[in-house]
Amino acid sequence: MKDNSIYLNALINGDTKQILNIYKTSFPNVKRFVLQNSGEQADAEDVFQKALMQLTLRLKKEQFEIKFSFEAYLFTVCKNLWRRELNKSKKEVTINGVAELKNEERDIALSTLEQERWEFFQEKLELISDNCKQILKRFFKKMAYKDIAIELNYNDENVVRQRVFKCKTKLTEMIKMDVRFKELKEL
Repeated sequence: MKDNSIYLNALINGDTKQILNIYKTSFPNVKRFVLQNSGEQADAEDVFQKALMQLTLRLKKEQFEIKFSFEAYLFTVCKNLWRRELNKSKKEVTINGVAELKNEERDIALSTLEQERWEFFQEKLELISDNCKQILKRFFKKMAYKDIAIELNYNDENVVRQRVFKCKTKLTEMIKMDVRFKELKEL
């Protein structure tokens, strides 16, 4: 795994050579994901560019740590941005006439906030027991209770339902006890 600081510094300082390297190593996976999820080449390029802008702005605003590879982090940011775009397009209605241009700065700020919330959630998810982690990760992927029971060797679906409830409750308590929760919630 390459040192994340090389890429982060490249974004802050506008190091064209390293930024091109970021494109070369990371864009193909983002493009594949977007194309497989109702997008086109131009969509992938837009999402990738937004992700880089979002990261750059966030880095200039605050120091933060990427706990895994830069490529994986960037891919996750792009994935979240693309899902956000898909959700927005479902809610949009075509209007004849003049439409107000969307505020790009506000959009970047909201997607940055969503990313920070996602990272906060992931951090808390890593703190719960391994058993709860296994159950909740499957639950969040919308795996059927019956399949979770089989995969994790539980007696039946009801045991899994109870475990999911207890684990979600524990995770929620941990999240709410953190001082950052109120901050991220109110923004």
